[in-house]
Amino acid sequence: MRSMLAATLVFAAATGANAQMTTSPVAGAKPKTVQTVPIQPPAMQTPAATADAMAKAGRLALQSDLAWVGQYNGAITGDVSDRMVNAIKEYQKAKGGKPTGVLNPQERAALAETARKKQDGVGWKIVTEPTSGARLGIPSKLVPQQASDANGSKWTSPTGTVQILLSRRKEANPTAAKLAELEKEPSGRKVDYTVVKPDFFVLSGLQGLKKFYVRGTFKGDEVRTMTILYDQATENTVEPVVIAMSSAFNPFPAGPQAGPPPRKTVEYGTGIVVSEDGAILADRLVTDGCLAITVAGHGSADRLAEDKERGLALLRIYGARGLKPLSLAGGAARTNVDVVGIADPQSQGGAAGVSVVRAGLVPVTSGDSTLSPPPAVGFSGGSAIDGDGKFAGIALLKPAMVAGPTASAPTSQAVMVPAETVRDFLKANGVTANGTSADAKAAVVRVICVRK
Repeated sequence: MRSMLAATLVFAAATGANAQMTTSPVAGAKPKTVQTVPIQPPAMQTPAATADAMAKAGRLALQSDLAWVGQYNGAITGDVSDRMVNAIKEYQKAKGGKPTGVLNPQERAALAETARKKQDGVGWKIVTEPTSGARLGIPSKLVPQQASDANGSKWTSPTGTVQILLSRRKEANPTAAKLAELEKEPSGRKVDYTVVKPDFFVLSGLQGLKKFYVRGTFKGDEVRTMTILYDQATENTVEPVVIAMSSAFNPFPAGPQAGPPPRKTVEYGTGIVVSEDGAILADRLVTDGCLAITVAGHGSADRLAEDKERGLALLRIYGARGLKPLSLAGGAARTNVDVVGIADPQSQGGAAGVSVVRAGLVPVTSGDSTLSPPPAVGFSGGSAIDGDGKFAGIALLKPAMVAGPTASAPTSQAVMVPAETVRDFLKANGVTANGTSADAKAAVVRVICVRK
């Protein structure tokens, strides 16, 4: 098996004016007062720091796409390396082009489309393992069968040619070196690649007639290990997925923390296209304090208004064609919703796939509902769809503010702002939500905020 390094991926506009109160009626409903704050577009969107951050984000996506087409097998970090340049050259040669090590726009677009098709072909999505809360990327079309117990979960193909295991156990005084040695013990396992770091380990090689890849780590006495087994005949299909899974694996997702979380230099969220002329609904926090806001695939966006109390922001892109605005009419979820969004690149190996996760609803006094479990980072701003396939609201991730021990922190960090509140906000800001599409996946876009 080619060497694969475990990787940790490292990765909106302006100041508010005076608040104003605006009232807008909704047909068949009592008018509500909506708090809005007009926003002026940023005067300066291309400082050197912004350019550097966006360039790194572009390299991250490039490495991911090269990995998905089988040309790159290193750490997906967004950093420039000889490995990445050589992978570009090999890709160019495979396509009959000149191996310059730099992709022209046509080559880059073709690579991205090929990678996207490969992700779609294996059913790539980010899931939360039900017993541990660990997050990992799963090729759901390759391993459609899932079973869970107190010790973890297992995903398998119908014939057993591909198997993915997430295991959890208690271990006294664990160390990465000790855990790596324990993983070498199963009979028939021949290790040909080993990485041992203070906080994690990676092994790969042959286990009988199958190839295997193991990545494990620990926190306190809790050990969590991801194991991938696959027949050698499936190597061309599975190996790029293994690289993506290594980068996406998050065994101990961050929980509630004391005080406000640090703002990211580059932050990713989801937006919902709500009108044909480029109006996009997004999370206020994701798009706050940005030097530049970009909507992936469409370019720069202006932030025109926000509702601080409900956490909503209004963006607009200009000159975009082929938008498929979502119909916002009629949804009324009761017990659960499907949240449609785009997980952070760190959660999906640099990719930008649209995912759907199920969450239960618990009403709270504000009129919003908490979402349990909360969706992954990047989903904030995604659409919540009810059991009839209609828009029920917008899903927002809320950083927990904890004064005492984390054990006393709230268990939910996500809310759904209901559809009625969303429609009020849009009308208060002169947006005619004229969407007619019921395809929530086609209506969501990735929103990228770049800060200092």
